[in-house]
Amino acid sequence: MAEGHAYFLSQLKAVGDEELRGPSRLPGWSGRHLLSHVGHNAKALGRLAHWAATGEPTPMYPSPDARAEEIESGAAWPVPHLRAFVEAEHDRLAAALDRLTDPKWDAEVVTAQGRTVPARTIPWLRSREVWIHACDLPSGGDFSAFPEDFVDALIEDALTRRRTGQGLRLQVRATDREGRTDESPAVVEGTAADLARWLTGRGTPVRLHTTTGAPLPELPPWL
Repeated sequence: MAEGHAYFLSQLKAVGDEELRGPSRLPGWSGRHLLSHVGHNAKALGRLAHWAATGEPTPMYPSPDARAEEIESGAAWPVPHLRAFVEAEHDRLAAALDRLTDPKWDAEVVTAQGRTVPARTIPWLRSREVWIHACDLPSGGDFSAFPEDFVDALIEDALTRRRTGQGLRLQVRATDREGRTDESPAVVEGTAADLARWLTGRGTPVRLHTTTGAPLPELPPWL
């Protein structure tokens, strides 16, 4: 989580304020929308940390519309304020997680998608946000810069969600990982970074292909 936050900030530092006022790589979002989301996500996960620490149910968002409302509200803030907001909220989340004692990491909390998970899942949820959204900045990062173990975990997470939540029968093979084989006749092949990018809805790398020669399946939104 800390490494992902540092990577996000390194990519953010390379993007000028004027560029952040323009579109991000996410359709319909400006760079300011993206920063607002990343900052408010840390704040929302902090509510889950509070839930785990105290037993008091504090959902990530008070209502289904609250997430979108927070993002839109924050997108109107000045860019320097948004830059500081992202750092401050992440630091608050990290401090809240540091205060959790061992038994509290097993406390159950509920994500914005309605999944009941142990509090130990919170760092993963934040890691996913900062690494991936670093690539959504107007001129941001790339999945190929991610740590190998994180990419592998991200692929497994995305596959699980798409198989169980969306009913897709997806099989993939990372060509740059040893020992990754699959007996399915229709397998999507490519580097682990390209597979992670595709599975998380960040475009379809031209190097990906199926072993049967069939077109890649169309994927609905990941989350």
